[in-house]
Amino acid sequence: MKSNVSMQQLQELLQCGILDTCNVRDIIMASRRTNIKKLHAYSITPANAHNKYWTTYFKNGNEARKLIRGKTEEELLDKLVKLYEESANLDNLTFNRLFDEWLEYKKAITNSTNTIKRHRQHYAKYFEPSKMHCMKLSEIDTFVLEMECKRIVKEFNLTRKAWVNAKTILIGMFDYAKRKKYIFDNPLSDVKITVRYKQVVKKSGNTQTYNTDELEVLNHYLDTMYQESNDSVYIAVRLNFFLGLRVGELVALKPEDIMGNQLHVVREEVRDQEANRTYVVEHTKTNRDRFVVLVPQAKKLLEKLDMHSTYLFERDGERLTARQIAYVLEKYAERQGVGTKSTHKMRKTYASRLNAAGVPIDAIREQLGHSELSTTLSYIYNPLTEDATYSLISNALGDKMPV
Repeated sequence: MKSNVSMQQLQELLQCGILDTCNVRDIIMASRRTNIKKLHAYSITPANAHNKYWTTYFKNGNEARKLIRGKTEEELLDKLVKLYEESANLDNLTFNRLFDEWLEYKKAITNSTNTIKRHRQHYAKYFEPSKMHCMKLSEIDTFVLEMECKRIVKEFNLTRKAWVNAKTILIGMFDYAKRKKYIFDNPLSDVKITVRYKQVVKKSGNTQTYNTDELEVLNHYLDTMYQESNDSVYIAVRLNFFLGLRVGELVALKPEDIMGNQLHVVREEVRDQEANRTYVVEHTKTNRDRFVVLVPQAKKLLEKLDMHSTYLFERDGERLTARQIAYVLEKYAERQGVGTKSTHKMRKTYASRLNAAGVPIDAIREQLGHSELSTTLSYIYNPLTEDATYSLISNALGDKMPV
C-alpha cells in the first residue's frame, strides 16, 4: 500500500473491511519515514558487500554524532523517527502543552490582545473537552485528528465559517510544531471534513447596506449636523462611504496619508479589551498597507478638515475613536426610528455600490484590502431601491430580449 493514500480513501477502505487499523498505522508510518528521509541532514549508506547494514549518523544538540544501523532501510528510518521524536521530547509533549507554547509564541509576534483572547476562548470551547487535550503529540495522527474535527463540527453544529475560525488554532499549532521539529509531517494536511456544515442563508441587502434612498437621507443628516456642530465625526462617516475603510483604519488616518488622488492606508486603531482602552498601531488588520482611490467628492470633504492636526479626525485635540463613529450611526437610527446598521455596513455599502457600477471584483478586493476574493464576494449586496432594481431588470430583459 502506498503512503500517499488520502485520509478519505483510508476511511473508505476501513469501512469496506479491506484495511484494518494496523494497516492504517503502517501507511502513516511510511509517510513519516518519507519525511524523515527528506529532513535528515546526514547521508544514508545502503547495505553492500562490505557492510550488511544500512547506516547513517545522528546528532542531538551538542552531543557527539553517533552511528545508526539497520538491517533494512525501513528499520533504519524507524530508528531515526524514534530518535528525532525523543530529541524533541515528544514523550512528554501533550496537545495542551503545545497550545500553551504556541500561544506564547503568538503573543510575541502579534499586537492584538483580542486575537490571543479569541484563541483561548476557542480552545476552551472546542478542544479542551476533546480527547486530544491530554494526548501526547506523538499519538495524534491524521486519523485521530480527522475524527475529532468531524466530531466538533457535528456536535457544535458549526457553519463552514465558524469551523474555519476554530481551525485557525490547529493550523497555527501544527505549523509551529513542524517548524520546531516536534513533528516531521503535519497530520492536519490530509484532514477532510465530510460531515455537513450548518447551512446559513445569506442576509438581505436591506439589512447589510444603505440603499440609494437611505444614503441620501443619511448624508443630509450628516451635512446638517456638521454645519451645526463643526464636528469632524460627521465628515468621517460621510467620507467613509467613498473610502470603504475598516472603521479602525478610518480613525487612524493622518494628513500625510493623502497622496494626490490616493489615500495611503497604513495603520489602524485596536482595542485592548482587558485594559479597556484603544490605541493606534502602525499596521492594518492584514499587515499590508494599501492605496485607496480618492474620488472628487471625497477630496471635497477632506478640504473641510484641519490638515495641521496629528490625525484627520479629532475633537478638542483628541483623536476620534471607532466607538464615536458608531455612536453617530446609532443616534441617526434612533432619530429615524429604524434599526441601527453597524459601521461595517458602510464598508459593505461601498463594495456593493462599486459592484453595481461595474467595477471589476478584483479591483474592489484591492480597495477593501482583502486577501481572498471570496471575502470580497461576501460583501456584495444589492444597494439599489426596489424601484431602481425593477427598472434595471426591466431594461435588461426588455425589447432587446427575444420572446
